Amino acid sequence: MKIFTIGYEKATQPEVIDALKSAGVARLIDVRAVPLSRRPGFSKNILANGLRDAGIEYVNLKALGTPAEGREAARKGKHDVLERVYAGQLELPEAIAQAAQMIGLAAEKPSALLCFEREPGGCHRTLLLRAVAPDAEVVDLFP
Repeated sequence: MKIFTIGYEKATQPEVIDALKSAGVARLIDVRAVPLSRRPGFSKNILANGLRDAGIEYVNLKALGTPAEGREAARKGKHDVLERVYAGQLELPEAIAQAAQMIGLAAEKPSALLCFEREPGGCHRTLLLRAVAPDAEVVDLFP
């Protein structure tokens, strides 16, 4: 199974959509705990509308997002704290269920995980895939 990832840091919505379309992505799976953004075009409803207009399905699986403590650690560059906090998040029943849902969705059609960070190495989306889809072929997109 192939799963794409993309971060919208320093990108516009059209740039993200163009990167997704160029890669053949048909579904965007938003893995933010809080699907709101100060960046124009990336709050849940506005993003979903833009994607729909481009022929890309939008799904939000917020239980796969990072809790506040993990987001703060990521902002401060404390990756070890992010890893610990996020590992605990993935043990919650809702996260377990949504991880299974994510894998099913990605198996159905080309899908990309979305979060803020441009670099996947500093983002929980990489931790997520390592934990729940370790055999997946991961393709990181950069708008």
